[in-house]
Amino acid sequence: MTDKIKKIFKKENDPLSPEEKLKLIEASSKLVGPGVFYSTIIVIASFLPVFLLTGMEGKLFSPLAWTKSFILIVDAFFAITLTPVLISFLLKGKLRTENKNPINRKLESIYTPILEFCLRWRKTVLAINIVALLVGVLMFTRLGSEFMPPLDEGSVLFMPVTLPDVSNSEVKRILQVQDKLIKSIPEVAHVLGKAGRANTATDNSPISMIETIILLKPSSEWREGKKKEDIVNEINNKLQIPGVTNGFTQPIINRINMLSTGIRTDVGIKIYGESLDTINALAQKIKMALDGTSGVKDLYAEPITGGKYIDIKAKREVIGRYGLSIDDINNVVEASIGGMKLTTTIEGRQRFSVNARYAQEYRNSIDALKKLQVQTMDFGPIPLETVADVTISDGPPMINSENAMLRGSVLFNVRDRDLGSTVKEAQKKLNSMMTKMPKGYYVEWSGQWENQIRANKTLSLILPIVVVIIFLILYFTYHSMKEALITMITVPFALIGGVFMVYFYGINLSVAVAVGFIALFGLAVETAMLITIYLNEAMNKMVEKYGNSKETLTEEIIREYIIEGSAKRLRPKLMTVSVSLFGLIPILWATGTGADVMLPITVPLIGGTITSTIYVLLVTPVVFEMVKLHELRTKGKITLIDAKH
Repeated sequence: MTDKIKKIFKKENDPLSPEEKLKLIEASSKLVGPGVFYSTIIVIASFLPVFLLTGMEGKLFSPLAWTKSFILIVDAFFAITLTPVLISFLLKGKLRTENKNPINRKLESIYTPILEFCLRWRKTVLAINIVALLVGVLMFTRLGSEFMPPLDEGSVLFMPVTLPDVSNSEVKRILQVQDKLIKSIPEVAHVLGKAGRANTATDNSPISMIETIILLKPSSEWREGKKKEDIVNEINNKLQIPGVTNGFTQPIINRINMLSTGIRTDVGIKIYGESLDTINALAQKIKMALDGTSGVKDLYAEPITGGKYIDIKAKREVIGRYGLSIDDINNVVEASIGGMKLTTTIEGRQRFSVNARYAQEYRNSIDALKKLQVQTMDFGPIPLETVADVTISDGPPMINSENAMLRGSVLFNVRDRDLGSTVKEAQKKLNSMMTKMPKGYYVEWSGQWENQIRANKTLSLILPIVVVIIFLILYFTYHSMKEALITMITVPFALIGGVFMVYFYGINLSVAVAVGFIALFGLAVETAMLITIYLNEAMNKMVEKYGNSKETLTEEIIREYIIEGSAKRLRPKLMTVSVSLFGLIPILWATGTGADVMLPITVPLIGGTITSTIYVLLVTPVVFEMVKLHELRTKGKITLIDAKH
């Protein structure tokens, strides 16, 4: 066995001398090296919009862009430095031509006749591609839009709201009824609900707002054919309680929405102004206008009025006769109703205040409050109603302010429709109302829509700059405006497949889809650069043999060398594409948390890679031939590009 291995690597079996071998490796490296270097710069430049994303989308996708960029930089460095060295050590024995490889031979035998057909029917092929591009543009306009693909967190946050003047005991009863009904659904594992706020200044929830976390069983234990949307609809149908407005979201996204925009639903319309009553009237009008809009769910106008207050006003002319002061009345009210702090108890590192107030039965009604005893010096205890008026008045349950103005809001979630078209339809319904707003009052769209507008603005500003940067890189690679344009033409045709796959998968346009298209943009230019370098190499070989003039060159000769430049380099082009596809296709079958964010990135990449490969292999040679024939007719010679220098 050892003798056989030695025999394979024996010097006598090597047909090339060391000097010839090194020259061959050097020539091949010079051919591919600049292409690798410039294509790496192009891919990194194409990720520039992702680097400039801010907010939630920036935090989510910038690690992807950084990782890809660093991998490409290191990859390009090793491809230019280490790979030629390894080839010089490992390239032994008799060198085999491309057609000796059975896979390559089979691929060439399939590809060459198709390419010859495309070159023969140039105009038809271009027409088919232009039609496909127009269909892709039409499909693109029909796609829905959203900020981010909805991430399935595996649990549901049920957030109903009741009337602002609800009592503690009534909220407790509603909470128990809701929890019991939710738990009766077979897919629900655990239910935990709370009403009101936690003991923290960051949670300003009123008692009328309930938060119920619903943990679901694993999907394998669900009833056959049931989806999460079906479970949410079933919960919603069971919990139609009078005076309660239901709302559904997920725990993590709810907290993110509330922290970033102050809105707890997908979309919120903030109404700013000077008077709470006017803001409330506008909120109710907006709610009525949006009612029945397709996709709008859990529609709710935050109550600005309707809160109940107990007013205790001292009768100044009476308290003087009893020898009392305003402070005496206030002390009675504080001790009996609010609770008076007596002392503080210390347990370890924790401090607890000790408060004293009357028992519940002495303060649970207006009549009971009126009978509270006020101690006097000369007349003994007298009822509170003797020295004070005890009444119930209406007022705001909570005062919200933003940008130094009072604020109300109309909230809604979006289900069974994309966010973009839902909000646009809602805006269309409200346009006439917005022009008739009272002076000093205005509205602002918030929630996920606010984030979507911000992300779209960033992408629309930076993408044209990126296209210009990539075009300049291509120009400096080829030193030819024409060749740079031929390569750039690839991009829209590469996007066709991405649009087709996104459309048929039913995915809405989002930041994740945009990131997928951005990655596809770089990949398409990279593969187009590769074939353009090989086609120009073939043209250089042709000129060496036949010269560069109208008299010596014919359409048949140019076509022959274009076919050679395309077919003989088929393997590296297909390998470049195959590596990308083999890495991406498994994501289509991925399941579990996070898969629904990865799919919108992957789908356009896979579809676009397939169509860009078809375009690069079949249409780029057609366009290249047409350009060279045009040059030959008009200039009497073809322009030679040497991308090696």
